[in-house]
Amino acid sequence: MRVMGVDPGLTRCGVGVVEGAPGKRLHLVHVTVVRTAPDEDHALRLLGVERGIEALMDELRPDAVAVERVFSQHNVRTVMGTAQAAGIAMLAAARRGLPVALHTPSEAKAAVTGNGRADKAQVTAMVTRLLNLDAAPKPADAADALALAICHVWRGSAQNRLASAARSRIEQAAKAERERLAARGGTSPAGGRPGHRLVPPQGGSRGGSDQ
Repeated sequence: MRVMGVDPGLTRCGVGVVEGAPGKRLHLVHVTVVRTAPDEDHALRLLGVERGIEALMDELRPDAVAVERVFSQHNVRTVMGTAQAAGIAMLAAARRGLPVALHTPSEAKAAVTGNGRADKAQVTAMVTRLLNLDAAPKPADAADALALAICHVWRGSAQNRLASAARSRIEQAAKAERERLAARGGTSPAGGRPGHRLVPPQGGSRGGSDQ
């Protein structure tokens, strides 16, 4: 399974791609940071993030995308930019039919270090070790993106199985309901309940003119 992790940000958007499966060795495919200048027009910065992420998706062809879930911060301007970058990553994935998962920072930290409150140095050290890298990925945004990808490789497969099972149950229930209605003589009329006919009121409606 090849997963792209995205640590959203407007100035620095970390993107890391990891390949692996639960219980198997992880491999680094690519890691980088998409950057935009703080003094650039805001709309152009968003466009730059979009182009960078989409180019990486087209080149690296991930099977799924894991994006950090954005939480409220004291700096409203910062959290708005972070949320917009996250939305861009989700939209780019949706355009390509890629499944998207949102993981909290604590989930990603716990996945790679066993501690949901680990600091950035601990996360970077464990990412370096898990991927058997010669050097630590820098800046921290790059390491965080890889941590998100690793988190989804290990946790996402179970989530995907549960989601697939849930979809299968829903589809089976819907099919059974359609068959039940067909056996009873057709589908229900618009606005009515299955098996019930809509009976028009007798004697005209209230408030209407007399004939």
